[in-house]
Amino acid sequence: MRVLVLVAPGQGAQTPGFLTPWLDLPGAEARLRAWSAALDVDLVHYGTKADADEIRDTSVAQPLLVAAALLSARQLFPATEDVVRDVGVTAGHSVGELAATALAGVLDDDAAMRLVRVRALAMAEAAAAAQTGMSALLGGAPDTTLAHLDRLGLTPANVNGAGQIVAAGTLEQLAALAEDKPEGVRRVVALKVAGAFHTSHMAPAVAALEAAAAPLTPADPLVPYVSNSDGRAVATGPEVLNRLVGQIANPVRWDLCMETFQARGVTALLELCPGGTLTGIAKRALPGVKTLALKTPDDLDAARALIAEHSSTAE
Repeated sequence: MRVLVLVAPGQGAQTPGFLTPWLDLPGAEARLRAWSAALDVDLVHYGTKADADEIRDTSVAQPLLVAAALLSARQLFPATEDVVRDVGVTAGHSVGELAATALAGVLDDDAAMRLVRVRALAMAEAAAAAQTGMSALLGGAPDTTLAHLDRLGLTPANVNGAGQIVAAGTLEQLAALAEDKPEGVRRVVALKVAGAFHTSHMAPAVAALEAAAAPLTPADPLVPYVSNSDGRAVATGPEVLNRLVGQIANPVRWDLCMETFQARGVTALLELCPGGTLTGIAKRALPGVKTLALKTPDDLDAARALIAEHSSTAE
């Protein structure tokens, strides 16, 4: 049996100009301009012309990443029925969950984009209230690292698996971490984000996202949807939204998501644009699973071949 998991990356995956080649595809620029007008944020500019500092802004980065994931996904899966036919599992890392929600049929693309805009603005406001950030720790034993972070007052905001944990807290706490790495950790790398996401620092943003989600009528996922909260598949649309709201102030457990991928017999992982981060983790944590990251449209033919080989309908 072959099982394909479709994943969407989170904040920090963006790089200057990464959407430029995608806008040459039929209909892509028109869709991006429509979202830009609806959300009052120039996604075309930010995806093609803006520098690294501009797209680091949370209010920009989050809608830009969800738009990129959906734009690239719709080149391969124009409709939810196509996802249902070919994909065995879907998930997103942090803000990537909004793209996964649309791909699983819980919300339509436009609703997911409207919701991520609220999320982005609320989290940007919360991040501005204090000087906070996030740093990735590479290597080390999880138990040792987690105990060390606790001593420094830091939160393990992302437990990504494959020896990677992301710490979040004040800039002062992160500076102390850089000077005093946990035993076995090779490097501490500051991330291109503007705040301590998935920690108590984001608690003020929860109410805003809850209010934006309340009027929505989510459908139940048509494709198994794996939640960052605990790595479990979520069966109902309302529960998906509940978890999306609470997730912004709670840690991302990508390690548990990958355990679920393994338990479900995933044989291939396809990461949507701007791919790279999650495939890198999967190569270390999911040996034997084929991986492909969508970086540019040049990767689409390889993605189609991977889908054909690992679709649930493949012979």
